[in-house]
Amino acid sequence: MSTSPSGVPGIATMTPQEMVEHDCILRTLSSLIAPLAQILPGDCEVVLHDLFLLPNSIVALEGSLTGRKVGGPATDLLLQAAARDQLKTLMGYTGKGSNGQELRSSTIIMETSSGKPVAALCINCDTRIWRTVSEIAATMLPAIVPGGDQIPEHFVGDVDDLAEDLLMKAINAVEVPVALMHKRHKKAVVAELKSSGFFILRESVERAAQALSVTRFTVYNYLKELDRDQGDPA
Repeated sequence: MSTSPSGVPGIATMTPQEMVEHDCILRTLSSLIAPLAQILPGDCEVVLHDLFLLPNSIVALEGSLTGRKVGGPATDLLLQAAARDQLKTLMGYTGKGSNGQELRSSTIIMETSSGKPVAALCINCDTRIWRTVSEIAATMLPAIVPGGDQIPEHFVGDVDDLAEDLLMKAINAVEVPVALMHKRHKKAVVAELKSSGFFILRESVERAAQALSVTRFTVYNYLKELDRDQGDPA
């Protein structure tokens, strides 16, 4: 499978025509960031990701709800979607701001004419004002039944925080303390890390080895075994 300069599977190396389209899409969206942030109601943040720069993919940003800056990393959900080759537009899901406040988030994936995802336009809005409005309205209107379960998205300030967050999630998912883990447990952690896009990050194998109290060669062996289990070529 071919990869982008970021090493993300599923985002193939661009042809000259796709490179032209990529640049045009990023230029156009960059010019919309500030106006969008100004016209959206309430306290909102608009972020533009260049998917070929993952994991540090933020190239334009207006607003400060998540405490991130240009050059900062993607969220765990965006990185995971890229790692699994499942990049798609998602509207109205739940996120958390830098102060823990609830956000209503949407991610719009922009593609070239050949269908290659190249950019993600993300909009995050603080829901607190709308919660207040809803509570006031509830005194006059019937209660509104909420929709289905939401998958929370975690915003982080840098790649180190992102790596630590992905590690903790993978280890907690096994529900066995590292000191009591057998090979099957540690291999399950590595499998979850691989699925989440963790191994795209720098020094990821070393981080995983240290967290699991194994050598980096053991982590490489787990990854090879997982590839064989899935029938992937060595």
